[in-house]
Amino acid sequence: MSAAALLGVAALMFVLELPDKTMIATIMMSTRARPRHVALGASLGFIVQMALAVSAGSLLTLLPVHIKNLIVALLFLGGAAYLLLVKEKEEEERGEREGEREHASSAWREVATAFSVIFIGEFGDLTQIQAANLSAKTHQPVEVFLASSVALVLVAVLGAFGGQLLQRVVPLAKIRFAGGLIFLALGLVTLYGLRHW
Repeated sequence: MSAAALLGVAALMFVLELPDKTMIATIMMSTRARPRHVALGASLGFIVQMALAVSAGSLLTLLPVHIKNLIVALLFLGGAAYLLLVKEKEEEERGEREGEREHASSAWREVATAFSVIFIGEFGDLTQIQAANLSAKTHQPVEVFLASSVALVLVAVLGAFGGQLLQRVVPLAKIRFAGGLIFLALGLVTLYGLRHW
């Protein structure tokens, strides 16, 4: 995978995670616990989830090409529908509920709690599905894992240390809309490629 492709994967994952409930949860946890502990725990949660996602994507590559591409296209289109149709307010409320469960305590407890919230919150999440899709599509799970993990660690650090400011500066609704359009385009392109089957 070229450096430009790696940057593209990282940029896509970064943009998709910004308006997500786990980003909101990270922001909320950092108001109740030390930001460095929240950033560390959230980062570890994201990294483990990306490892699971690319493993699932690698399993998809074992399917016949046309079936794999159909599944990938449907996942892209499902992601587009989610971003374009699920209201931003619903995501914020879910993230706030998850983040409010955090209570200040020992350093290890703060790290473990942040890890748990993100690890559980990312199951079936858009970025997890996207990492699996990209792994299946590119047949380069290590590169997808590294690019995705770097992007999500940046989101965790940004959420823990500057998330509240970010929400005031960047309209999350526009980020969700842009992400939805990207997913829609990827899904349609993948479906278009199936016409030969």
